[in-house]
Amino acid sequence: MATTTTALTTKVENGSPYQLSKEQTLKASTALLKHIKTTQKTDSGAKPSLLEDADEEEVDESTAVWLQLTTKKHITDTKRLKPGKIAVPHPLNTSSTSTICLITADPQRTYKDIVASPAFPPALASRITRVVGVSKLKAKWTQYEAQRKLYAEHDIFLADDRVITQLPRILGKTFYHKATKRPIPVNLQPPAPRTDGKRIARAKGSGPQAAAPKQIAAEVEKAIQATLVHLTPSTNTAVKVGYASWNAEKVAENVEVVANALIERYVPKKWRGVKSMHIKGPETAALPIWLADELWVDEEDVLDEQAEGEVEKAKGGGHEGCGG
Repeated sequence: MATTTTALTTKVENGSPYQLSKEQTLKASTALLKHIKTTQKTDSGAKPSLLEDADEEEVDESTAVWLQLTTKKHITDTKRLKPGKIAVPHPLNTSSTSTICLITADPQRTYKDIVASPAFPPALASRITRVVGVSKLKAKWTQYEAQRKLYAEHDIFLADDRVITQLPRILGKTFYHKATKRPIPVNLQPPAPRTDGKRIARAKGSGPQAAAPKQIAAEVEKAIQATLVHLTPSTNTAVKVGYASWNAEKVAENVEVVANALIERYVPKKWRGVKSMHIKGPETAALPIWLADELWVDEEDVLDEQAEGEVEKAKGGGHEGCGG
């Protein structure tokens, strides 16, 4: 077992001491895709899962491939309902027919006019089938049935950075019970003013509250093409990196970019905080692409665990002594 672990821990002399092995990542991607396709052919006569929503089956064009990151400590202390975004070389949402609901700060009319303006790309505007301000959302979509209808009518939900933290209270478990259609944050504000090349705080009520049409269009495109990171107080984080219909090279390239971004942005102690990385399908075993050769982040962690064990033993011994 020790030999396998060492073989999957790749160290380099320059830069970060750790990195993914391109060879291992491609090898695992090839094996996983082959397994998924073989399994799908074998199970083609099986009944579809009753746990999946019908509308989600229509949106998903193929089986997803996930990168599973396991860290030595919790990646965060609190559940974050605002997802992070990682740009990938091969976008996950490439359908030109998927519909978008854009949730904005008030007034919603400002953003409706921007999407309808000639300066906004027509192809993208045709996909944004609803623009709704947060006040209108509170007024019209607080009831469960109305929320379910809204959920079913759109493939992708985007939300202004300024209001996205309010949405879990407004939309509740209809949207947040799982990650499939949680609103994706987008920045709809104009660029922050700068002095001597440094950003300065924007005064309230000063200047336009919405970015130019081309800037908003670019933000929307960037958001729908990125893969999302949903963080919870756990040592396990899963991020979608591709589909079983892709070739192994595309999956492997996305895996490498996502893995490096996850570690750089979110993992305490960076690579030293990573325990393992695997790739898997929804119902497959996880194939390893990187395993740590050390179990703890710091030597103090080992000493702390040993000390706790000694305290527990001392407590147990004390009780036995009193009982005797």
